[in-house]
Amino acid sequence: MLDCPSTAEKSEATPGMPWETTAPDQLARAFLKGLAQRERERRKHEAMGGSVAFVDEDDPVERMIAQDEPDRKTEHVPLHPGRALTAVLVARAIEADPDVLRRLRRENPVVTIATHMPELIDATRYVVEKCALPTGAIVKELTGSKYHDLRRDQVGLVVRDGSGREHNPDTGNAAIGAALHAGAALIGIAPDPKRQLPRDLLRSAEHRLVLPPIDHGAIALMVEAVTGGVPTRRLDDALLRTLDIGDLPVALRNMRSADDGIDAIARILSQKADYLESGPSLEELHGYGAAQDWGLALAQDLNDYRAGRIDWSDIDNRGLLLSGPPGVGKTSFARALAKSARVPLVATSVAEWNSADYMSGTLQAIRNAFARARAQAPCILFIDELDGISDRTQIRGEYVQYWTQIVNLFLELLAGVEERPGVVVIAATNHPDRIDAAVKRAGRLDREIAIEKPDVATLDRIFRHHLGAETLPGVSLAPVALAARGRTGADVEAFVRRARGRARRRGRELLPADLMAELRDDAPQLSADDRRRIAIHEAGHTVACRALGFHDAIVDVSLSDTGGVLVMDQQITGCSTLPQLEAMLAVILAGRAAERICFGEVSIGAGGPGYSDLRRATTIARDIEAQFGLGSLGPVLVDVSATDLLIPNGLLEMVAKRLQAAEERARAVLDTHWKQVEAIATALQAEGYLAGAEIDRLMGAAATQGTPNSEGAR
Repeated sequence: MLDCPSTAEKSEATPGMPWETTAPDQLARAFLKGLAQRERERRKHEAMGGSVAFVDEDDPVERMIAQDEPDRKTEHVPLHPGRALTAVLVARAIEADPDVLRRLRRENPVVTIATHMPELIDATRYVVEKCALPTGAIVKELTGSKYHDLRRDQVGLVVRDGSGREHNPDTGNAAIGAALHAGAALIGIAPDPKRQLPRDLLRSAEHRLVLPPIDHGAIALMVEAVTGGVPTRRLDDALLRTLDIGDLPVALRNMRSADDGIDAIARILSQKADYLESGPSLEELHGYGAAQDWGLALAQDLNDYRAGRIDWSDIDNRGLLLSGPPGVGKTSFARALAKSARVPLVATSVAEWNSADYMSGTLQAIRNAFARARAQAPCILFIDELDGISDRTQIRGEYVQYWTQIVNLFLELLAGVEERPGVVVIAATNHPDRIDAAVKRAGRLDREIAIEKPDVATLDRIFRHHLGAETLPGVSLAPVALAARGRTGADVEAFVRRARGRARRRGRELLPADLMAELRDDAPQLSADDRRRIAIHEAGHTVACRALGFHDAIVDVSLSDTGGVLVMDQQITGCSTLPQLEAMLAVILAGRAAERICFGEVSIGAGGPGYSDLRRATTIARDIEAQFGLGSLGPVLVDVSATDLLIPNGLLEMVAKRLQAAEERARAVLDTHWKQVEAIATALQAEGYLAGAEIDRLMGAAATQGTPNSEGAR
């Protein structure tokens, strides 16, 4: 068998081999020539029907047959594009360490090769065996805990892609020890040698090679090796960053021209590049608030970074935890940001990571996600469902070790921000309270932004965006937006799509009535009694908010078939005091208090998980007692979560007592301002939406006192 010539070997330029020059990448060109010679011999063997008979070129009969055959020594032999590209990368990695090639050919070194991507493992192994090692080298693969009795003239090979349970530093060290004792050469190949190769192989490694990123020069050499021609144009930089080795065989199948090959690669990459797909940019989105401001600043920074105007260390927006209820558009935000920044979007999820059969597979999936992002940098790495990774403080029982390893690896990869230049990590969650606190520390996902459900004005703009300027031009969408109050941007997109279908099936243009019909069909209609109860509930919140000093906090209040919503601009800050928190509790529980005053009993509408009144009030009351140092326990901090209200003893009782007091306070306030409650509720039933100015007008016009009868029912 032929081996690839080393850089020390001189050979005459062979016609049909455009890479045979004295230009840079000399070793890469030598590797490619050697692979072509090997491929030529393989094809000649196949042409002879697989015969293993020795061909004597001095045999007159053979010479006669050869006269009728093409000159196979000058005929171009196309290489497999993945192997050709890998040969270039391996050659460059070897050239970066000038002594390693000579030692691989003449001595017995210990070498590790980091490929970053598992997809490069097989091709790297092939190139190392056929090109980097000397002719006739005897290679023995060391797998698991088994090993061969290697001799000094043999090469021990450890190849791990991270998918096996045994692909970790604790496995295979006995085999490494035996090989080292024998004095054999050792080569370890893995995406991440530190985490996947035997520990003793890493400890004894004399040369640590790393495959470099794919650049335009590597692509040009690969295309030459496949087509036999020199390309005259190059890929767009943004497309090049999205290239995976698996794209090449698809793109370069039966390519004859080098430039056609470049064009084919560009087409394949354009089809898969998420950031080039149709969809809005971040500038076109509505309702994202602080997240949009953060994203637009990052997009500008990434543009400056890509242009070389700033360094990676100058970018401060390198990690974001994006929270919010389902459907508010967390994934859409990531796609739009990538489009605005003109960078690839590498999307993954914790569910995808956890789909592996073994923990080793899960760990490798996490590494692969970060490796893909590094290969495409600058880019956005979007991780969905981050709450699927457990908070270590909440793990119990037999799963502690399992989840601890997963969380620790994720934290390690997050913390290595300087090891992944150009990679911005955005993680999304519906439950920010379930995220491990270490994930949100400085240098990781140290910025947290919540995306709320859109208000009426934002819903109006979202409807207009999905309808387009040519549909219902000049028609006010305010009634439709009002009816959609409490819905998300994803809901709006679905309503518009279904309304278009409704109109199309009726053979006419879309009408506002189609949108309203879809909104009605999507939710059960409220009865008159339920509508009245919800109006009273929201009016109770509204009046208590004004009466307890949050006059400027109310944005608006609305009522639809999905329920009622009071929008307040009031947040807990580090300067919040106990009186402010107690007033906030009373406002949150004023809806229940209003129901009790008007109907003599309360409904379950204030309860439930997520963003319900009781959930928010319970969290604040718990934090007063256990987190803020303002409760009965005094200036202490108790490490508890919403699921640990019974710990320590008595905490639940303290929280319940504080909530009861807040509801009683709310009732007293509403008793004093009941006519205002009725005025707000009546208008809300009739109009469905009240802005802040209208609320002020109604409350000013109503009497300042008035209480229902003492029996508690109107």
